[in-house]
Amino acid sequence: MGVEAGECSELLRQLIQEALQWEASEASADSVVLSPISEYDEYGFPTVPNYEVEDLRLLAKIQALEVHSHHLLAHEAVEQPLRERWAALGELAPSAEIKQLLRAGVPREHRPRVWKWLVSLRVKHLQGPGRYQELLSRGQACKHPAARQIELDLNRTFPSNKHFTCPASSFPDRLRRVLLAFSWQNPAIGYCQGLNRLAAIALLVLDEEESAFWCLVAIVETIMPADYYSKTLLASQVDQRVLQDLLSEKLPKLMAHLGQRRVDLSFITFNWLLVIFADSLISNILLQVVFRYALAIFKYNEEEILRLQDGLEIYQYLRFFTKTVCDSRKLMNIAFNDMNPFPMKQLRQLRMAHRERLEAELHELEQLKAEYLETRAAQGPAVPEGCTSEDEGEAEP
Repeated sequence: MGVEAGECSELLRQLIQEALQWEASEASADSVVLSPISEYDEYGFPTVPNYEVEDLRLLAKIQALEVHSHHLLAHEAVEQPLRERWAALGELAPSAEIKQLLRAGVPREHRPRVWKWLVSLRVKHLQGPGRYQELLSRGQACKHPAARQIELDLNRTFPSNKHFTCPASSFPDRLRRVLLAFSWQNPAIGYCQGLNRLAAIALLVLDEEESAFWCLVAIVETIMPADYYSKTLLASQVDQRVLQDLLSEKLPKLMAHLGQRRVDLSFITFNWLLVIFADSLISNILLQVVFRYALAIFKYNEEEILRLQDGLEIYQYLRFFTKTVCDSRKLMNIAFNDMNPFPMKQLRQLRMAHRERLEAELHELEQLKAEYLETRAAQGPAVPEGCTSEDEGEAEP
């Protein structure tokens, strides 16, 4: 727009700011009941992320309005009937209706109850009376080797969430206890970066330390494959290859476009699966996520990505494009309709095949390393005789 660009940009910013601050009292009596957009959502995450780049800050404000708009439009048509169906449920038990409701999303007021039930189904064979307190006592009696890394990561956990940044908040202390207890519960893992964010989400939803602890146990030990959070992150690496295969099958046009521009999606998607999208999606969508949503996110934004022709542009867009996913109903429809068929048998087969290949590659690397060390040892000292460093060559005073 030439010389007028700056002027129009400023006008747009003013309009967006006015919309964000618009008071519900200004709505007419016969219109939808509106409420102003609060600074934080119900879990303490900022509704408008504070990006460093001005254009991204503008995008964040537009996104906040779009999320608010989708919520208002969906409330009467979808959300209210869904809440009524959840409220009408008695004792929770596995059924086709529960599966359907879970896919539709769990309303906030029902999440603690539903999450506790789902976690209990997974870990009841591991639970014992007083187990969590026993693990905490063990941590007080003896310092775990992972304690230092846990302490370092506490301050890195959701730095924009008010519950983890407010000095008076109890959440950091509760998170510390959950992570220390888990490090004693599973010494094979102890602690792995990423577990702090999983445990933090569990605390925000369940608001109980022990429930959050067992939720973390359920995710790491019964839901995600073995070795997902090991030192080698073997299963996490496997899932990146599986995701590439599934993307090539479901979204061939997009993958061809990215391949031509040498874009490696694992730079973006590795963290998605490791922390189950905790750093990526806005909270009202994050809390409905399952594995197949990774494909749906790319489908949701496929046309926008296809418009980008430069590899660097694509990487820059992929850094924040999950934050532009605002319509949870649209995403859910893509995940459970457009991405079908999605048989678990296929997922298990892909995981098995890629795990075998990856283990063979790692074994080959270990052999090469052993051969190299053996050769070096046979060659003698690393520094030939007569070659000294400056320090070694200095005369004694």
